Amino acid sequence: MILPGDAPESIAAAVERIRAGGLLGLPTETVYGLAANADDDSAVAQVFKAKGRPADHPLIVHVADASAVAHYASFVPEFAEQLMCAFWPGPLTLILPRRPGVANAAAGGNPTIGLRCPSHPVAQAVLKVLMREAVWGLAAPSANQFGRVSPTTAAHVQGEFGDDLLILDGGACSVGIESTIIDCTRGAPVLLRPGAITPKQVQVVCGLPVLSKDDLETMASPAPKASGTLDSHYAPHATVRLMTAKELQKALTLLGSDAGQPAGRPSIALYCRTPLATVSHQVLCRRMPADASRTAQQLFAVLRDFDAHGVSQIWVETTPESSVWDGVRDRLQRAAG
Repeated sequence: MILPGDAPESIAAAVERIRAGGLLGLPTETVYGLAANADDDSAVAQVFKAKGRPADHPLIVHVADASAVAHYASFVPEFAEQLMCAFWPGPLTLILPRRPGVANAAAGGNPTIGLRCPSHPVAQAVLKVLMREAVWGLAAPSANQFGRVSPTTAAHVQGEFGDDLLILDGGACSVGIESTIIDCTRGAPVLLRPGAITPKQVQVVCGLPVLSKDDLETMASPAPKASGTLDSHYAPHATVRLMTAKELQKALTLLGSDAGQPAGRPSIALYCRTPLATVSHQVLCRRMPADASRTAQQLFAVLRDFDAHGVSQIWVETTPESSVWDGVRDRLQRAAG
């Protein structure tokens, strides 16, 4: 059931569903989440079951503001506080040491926990009401089957979980890919997942160089588990292939022309910035924006649309090497994984 997210009665129904131990389709600025009370292990177990997600793969906990962090984290380093001040509410998740006995299921039993303060007004409205009622946060992974394409509209969520799930409609997500994840448990910021907020932005705020997962090899302990960091993730049903514009044009030329044959359902989808020539009915073309943020905003919706057309392969032009494209590049590489 989809309800308008800006209606007070919808917010009240959502809060009641969470308080009763149920699940909620919640819009955020990144993607829609499948939300449950982060401190209710039984409710969180329903999230894992509904998504088909391994129970040791932690969920991000969404909070109304930084005042809720002390409920979940045993320690917050100074640079993490600086990042909260600069980027919350917004698409930044911080990995912090977890208070023992708090949100164990949401954290997948790990000693750390990922916390984020979303900026979407509907998410904020729900979280603020819940916090007044001593529900400190919502565990809310993307509202899709585990490993598949994340949802960026309420209709996407309903397509994944049906009419029984209460979903608040907050419109299409403005960011479109999941949050940047920064590990704050090692004395310096470590990038675990790229997103709209870049390492350069993080470094400017906290004055510390942002380490990569490759730098963790020199550290004593492995990186903490975090959402969306598996090699294969965000995958449509069709096979995704990443190619340069030159490689794409060569492949299209090899397809040749099917002139004289009746036009049927396309078998290949093409998503590229560079204008390419094709005369085959087999190919469904969609232009990728030249701007990274616009591409991120539409990426998952485009992949879902290609699946809806029944294509078997999705050919995507590789992204520029600029750091502003890191989030999109990461999602595409995992989708092709």
